[in-house]
Amino acid sequence: MSRKALILILVLVLVSPLFGVIGSEIVGYHEPLDVAAELIGLSESEPVWQGVLPDYTVPGLPDVIGYVIAGFVGVGILLLPAILRGKEFGERN
Repeated sequence: MSRKALILILVLVLVSPLFGVIGSEIVGYHEPLDVAAELIGLSESEPVWQGVLPDYTVPGLPDVIGYVIAGFVGVGILLLPAILRGKEFGERN
């Protein structure tokens, strides 16, 4: 992977809280399915599994920092296998 691509990914992950956390609070955004469930009187049940980073947060950290960490974890989960597979493919040729 090129250096430019890695820098672009780094910048995108770092600015993502502007849209996912800060921007949504400014405009009062709510998930459409949450709004629909509230309108018909459904309550949220306790999930069977909370996930590794529930709601893109890290317990004990501010939401913005947790969002960035969750972004890096997600990018790593997606890129690592692709990079390893790419190196494996490159070695065969």
